[in-house]
Amino acid sequence: MLAATESVAVAPTAPVGRPAKPRTRMMRQYDLVERVRSYNPNTNEDLLNRAYVYAMKAHGSQTRASGDPYFSHPLEVAAILTDLKLDDATIVAALLHDTIEDTEATRAEIDQIFGPEIGALVEGLTKLKRLELVSREAKQAENLRKLLLAIADDVRVLLVKLADRLHNMRTLDFVPPESRRRIAEETLDIYAPLAGRMGMQEMREELEDLSFRTLDPEAYSVVMQRLDALAERNRNLIGEIEDQLSNNLRHRGLGARVYGRRKKPFSIWTKMERKSVGFEQLSDIFGFRLVVNDIEACYRALGIVHTNWPVVPGRFKDYISTPKQNDYRSIHTTVIGPGNQRVELQIRTEAMDQIAERGIAAHVFYKEDVGSPTEFLKRESNAFAWLRHTIGILSESANPEEFLEHTKLELFHDQVFCFTPKGKLIALPRHANVIDFAYAVHTDVGNSAVGCKINGQFAPLSSELQNGDEVEVLTSEAQAAPPSAWETLAVTGKARAAIRRATRTAVRDQYVGLGRRIVERLFERAKIEYADDKLKGALPRLARTSIEDVMAAVGRGEIKASHVARAMYPDYKEERIARYGVKKGLAAKLREKSSEPPRSPVAIPIRGINSDLPVKFAPNGGAVPGDRIVGIVTPGEGITIYPIQAPALKDFEEEPERWLDVRWDIEDSAPQRFPARIKVENVNEPGALAQIATVIAEHDGNIDNISMQRRSPDFTETTIDLEVYDLKHLSAILAQLRAKAVVARVERVNG
Repeated sequence: MLAATESVAVAPTAPVGRPAKPRTRMMRQYDLVERVRSYNPNTNEDLLNRAYVYAMKAHGSQTRASGDPYFSHPLEVAAILTDLKLDDATIVAALLHDTIEDTEATRAEIDQIFGPEIGALVEGLTKLKRLELVSREAKQAENLRKLLLAIADDVRVLLVKLADRLHNMRTLDFVPPESRRRIAEETLDIYAPLAGRMGMQEMREELEDLSFRTLDPEAYSVVMQRLDALAERNRNLIGEIEDQLSNNLRHRGLGARVYGRRKKPFSIWTKMERKSVGFEQLSDIFGFRLVVNDIEACYRALGIVHTNWPVVPGRFKDYISTPKQNDYRSIHTTVIGPGNQRVELQIRTEAMDQIAERGIAAHVFYKEDVGSPTEFLKRESNAFAWLRHTIGILSESANPEEFLEHTKLELFHDQVFCFTPKGKLIALPRHANVIDFAYAVHTDVGNSAVGCKINGQFAPLSSELQNGDEVEVLTSEAQAAPPSAWETLAVTGKARAAIRRATRTAVRDQYVGLGRRIVERLFERAKIEYADDKLKGALPRLARTSIEDVMAAVGRGEIKASHVARAMYPDYKEERIARYGVKKGLAAKLREKSSEPPRSPVAIPIRGINSDLPVKFAPNGGAVPGDRIVGIVTPGEGITIYPIQAPALKDFEEEPERWLDVRWDIEDSAPQRFPARIKVENVNEPGALAQIATVIAEHDGNIDNISMQRRSPDFTETTIDLEVYDLKHLSAILAQLRAKAVVARVERVNG
């Protein structure tokens, strides 16, 4: 769950990969004040001291699993945040973050002592106490919802929450084994990528490695041993590369801070898995950073490096001109350095380096001219824009698990940059396709997309996009909603959410349309007036808030049309469908009347499966235009169309209220195919099935399914599901089959 994990204490500087050890001494008040004063000379010492004493007294004799005083945990969380150079309010919130949940402290008391700003931060960090939800995933999702909504009010909530999780991960060895794996999985699923999306790369890497060590200790140990051995072998080479880089830049009059660093174990392991390569095949385990004074110097340094060493093709990325969504800016290039060694370089300014490591926390909150951190980040931060977009999905998700799925999709991705024909830049996750692009442009564009051009060439909507592609989405007003199958093709949470929402809306509109026709048909038969205004006044009696809700409920079979009539006209008496008598069933009576002329316009028109009504055709035989048909309403499923001769109608004779008067309404200009089933008894000889299939194909029939059963040594019974235009078309196919010598008998199946 996304609540704070079991808490234990250890120094915040405990190295990744080493067993956690309890602290021998907790940080004292003056230590904390000095840490804050080192980057903020104007710190409010009195506020920090009061918070220290209040939290220590509130937690009292509480202890952690390690045996250390519980107060050591919020104190270490505050220490982590001082490394990020955060403001007084955030440090105080870290000290108090567990008081409302785990002590007798209240929000009102914290507001009174420390002010409403700090009170709001602490409350935003308080996890949900009890949730009556169906699964751990749902609880996790609900906690994530609360966390993101709290961050939307003040982003400092996220920084405290991440520091809280980091300290808990550093002390995970004290947690019971059954909880340890769950906490590590959640950290790897949610917290580490969330830190990355906020640009806090250093924290992300430590959270990933701590989780990796817990989830796969054997793999972690192997990677660490290889890394240590490689570092020992290449110690001189790393120093040589640093010296050459520094000297080359200095000789060209460019000062730079140059240092090498090796990749983290989790990053190496995931790359080995993703590319299916061994450790020895990795060429970028060590990377080097060139930190210069300004942007112009970045490009000068790039020119110097490329002049002295050959460039590895395809390994250049300019994130200065096109920053990542988490505000990351840097130039990446790979060259062939000393000893033919591949050297991966990142070139950036000091400010870019701060943002690359500390991300959203690199913005200096304590300066007076910054104002509200959240308002400042809304103006300045792409990472915060992503956060607001993710929170927007909250209103589009049907359930907590769906929201969690979307958020995980958004958290885990590298970027691909594409362009609209007008030059607008669209950032998408790796493996995204044109459907994702369309929804990134606008939801309406996605819903109405029918085709696309990539770099001027027509391509499928499912085409995966590459960096630099220019994408033109072709739309059509005729497409009111996207196919539901698109949901499985989309990669981004935004696209999936929009497709699900459009599908739900389209289905609801179908039920609304069906319900309205059922109601209007009943009113016309009863010769009473229907008007939306009159129904609006009857909504309270139907326990619905809108006319659309009433019609959708009628269409789904939740409310009878007669109930709507009675709500509008209390004197209305329902007409009982009993005129066909008791001895003879309703279906039989309708079959006797099948020679009657077509029904009145009151009957609901049926155009086919792709209509504006929730329609399906009878199983085991279907129905085709030319058949006399009846509709059976199934609650929650819509109308099933049966031909009058279908024996299955006997099952509904005791439920006359489910029968609907329907009629065909087929446009000659746009013919559709309809399902039918035939049974062929054919001679068992080679080529018999081919002859049958040829007859159907030559007469423009479409075979959906074939099943065969040997009835005797000489004959086989073949059941064929096919699609035809109408009864005349079906009859022609049956006649041609009967003319074949291999066919002994053929007949249509009706259920």
